[in-house]
Amino acid sequence: MFEYINIFLKSVFIDNMIFAYFLGMCSFLAVSKKVSTAIGLGIAVTFVQVITVPLNYLIYHYVLGAGALAWLDPSLAQLDLSFLTFILFIASVATMVQLVEMIVEKFSPSLYNSLGIFLPLIAVNCAILGGSLFMQQRVDGGVYSSLGHVVTFGFASGLGWTIAIVAMAAIREKMEYSNVLAPLRGLGITFILTGLMAIGFMSFGGIDLNALNKKPEAKVETPAPAVVETPVVDSVQVAVDSVKVDSTQVVK
Repeated sequence: MFEYINIFLKSVFIDNMIFAYFLGMCSFLAVSKKVSTAIGLGIAVTFVQVITVPLNYLIYHYVLGAGALAWLDPSLAQLDLSFLTFILFIASVATMVQLVEMIVEKFSPSLYNSLGIFLPLIAVNCAILGGSLFMQQRVDGGVYSSLGHVVTFGFASGLGWTIAIVAMAAIREKMEYSNVLAPLRGLGITFILTGLMAIGFMSFGGIDLNALNKKPEAKVETPAPAVVETPVVDSVQVAVDSVKVDSTQVVK
């Protein structure tokens, strides 16, 4: 269970697609003017991430990777189709984006009109493709070892992107009532705000997530040292005896 919490927190806050890797900046800058529109696009991106990252994991695990086709025929164990990674990943992303576009147009025409050209452009959003490529890299590195890890990463990376764009939209709505210098109005102040927010998110990098899973060390009770009883010697009696011995020697 801790592995999933670790992946979730790290993907949302530490490895945020916007503030850590600056992926998906085109949509981030263009659609972050209103909170309602930003929420809609964020939900769409998260939905696409949840579907495409596990889908591309299965494609890579059973088709593209070295020896992935061995389940079809043992003679195909040496076949490596990893050079088709970009083509198939982009194709799966484009398919899911078309599905999302049809759903949004059907059930929320106002949101569809607000997003405009940026909804179909999710197909070439580098945050979407970056999520699948990061997944592939971490699967090869042994960081993610199951489909559950991949699904958690897909949801968390999309949620992190959503948090970033909604936060920026909320700030930009407030900035409309601020007296910003003329040269910085528009994208200028937006880039500055993005940099400041990225610096803020850098502080999450100092969190030791492994410390959350550390169990308190059991205290080992050490036996008390044995007490050796020593006879009590009367110092006065010892002094008297020594005087008697000395006097006896003098008499002799």
